[in-house]
Amino acid sequence: MKKGLTLIVILVALVSLVMWGVGVYNKLVNMDEGVANAWAKVESAYQRRADLIPNLVNTVKGYAAHEQETFTAVTDARSKASQVQIDPTNITPEQFAAFQTAQDGISSALSRLLVTVERYPDLKANQNFLELQSQLEGTENRIKVERDRFNDVVKEFNVFVRRIPNKIVAAITGFAEKKFFESAPGSEEVPTVEF
Repeated sequence: MKKGLTLIVILVALVSLVMWGVGVYNKLVNMDEGVANAWAKVESAYQRRADLIPNLVNTVKGYAAHEQETFTAVTDARSKASQVQIDPTNITPEQFAAFQTAQDGISSALSRLLVTVERYPDLKANQNFLELQSQLEGTENRIKVERDRFNDVVKEFNVFVRRIPNKIVAAITGFAEKKFFESAPGSEEVPTVEF
């Protein structure tokens, strides 16, 4: 009878040990998936940046090109007007018409410029550049938040894996410590955005 009781105690202990191991294993699987999910969010934030920056830059370039066209039109009109010379002692109708056409060109270009300024008192190109900077800053903040969250999840996983007796189950089942997100060499330098 004592032998049967000992066998039952050993079986209960083994079953308990196996159940504990299964519990640790399942927790490792959940935590491993948590690390994978956190990394996917980091990648998603980077993808957002990759998708956002070219679109914003192209938008700003498109708007800046529009304003550049207006400034160029004003400059060209001014240049054309300054080339039209009228001799006050010999004003002909043709010279006057050429002069008036040149001045009308300046007026037209200036009115387009004034309409632009009136519609966009803060000159939308500046606002677009500010928006671009704001979007870039927001995206960089999102990336930082997701990297920090990833490192928090990795820390939790690594602490669990390194604790005894979890370490034994982790080693048997192939779970190892995860690497933290580390910045690339030179990333301590502030990036520059060039237009």
